[in-house]
Amino acid sequence: MHKRTKIKIAVFVLIVGMACMFTAVVTDHWAVLSPPVDKVNQTCEAAHFGLWRLCKKQIYISSEHNLKEHGCGPISLPGVENCTYFRHFTPGLDAEIFEYKTQKEYNISAAAISIFSLAFMILGSLCLVGSYTGKGKGRDYLLKPAGMFFAFAGVCAFISLEVMRQSVKRMIESEETIWIEYYYAWSFACACTGFILLFLTGIALLLLSMPQMPRNPWESCTDAEPEQVE
Repeated sequence: MHKRTKIKIAVFVLIVGMACMFTAVVTDHWAVLSPPVDKVNQTCEAAHFGLWRLCKKQIYISSEHNLKEHGCGPISLPGVENCTYFRHFTPGLDAEIFEYKTQKEYNISAAAISIFSLAFMILGSLCLVGSYTGKGKGRDYLLKPAGMFFAFAGVCAFISLEVMRQSVKRMIESEETIWIEYYYAWSFACACTGFILLFLTGIALLLLSMPQMPRNPWESCTDAEPEQVE
């Protein structure tokens, strides 16, 4: 396969990865929390949240509901929903989230690291645009920082995922919480997909931008003819 074709495939995969990561950052279905439910024909309060806000939903549990399988949910059931934004960057306030004191630094860290991931994606995209609009050696050179920026974006996405996972674990294990069940929702899956695509494809783009390997054992990389990306 020609090098130009490989780079085009890598760029397409990167676009998909960026779309997944951006979707994860702006949506609030990273995790769904559920309280204990042991009776039917009553309402319960489930919650789903992301990096920026928490949404609580009043769900009516009918007699046809399977308590063992669904608990208070699924979250897609109709109900009254109330969403509030986290006060991440408000100094001097002790925000109480989920009706008990949480480790606020977890949410701040996950949100801040996700912003770094978006920043690296923007820088990588600018390098890609420059590589397509430039000429000569400069065109090939910009592919190297582009691959590095996208790989860094993937690393930041992974760190944000892990911080959020630890945050959910800390919330569930707290003795003051009313939530006993949880699962990771589609926003979390988008972030996982974004991490994998950005990191692996960023590394692949970096390798594609490297000098052509020598065809003969007595040649060095500097002796091999450079392969221009058209």
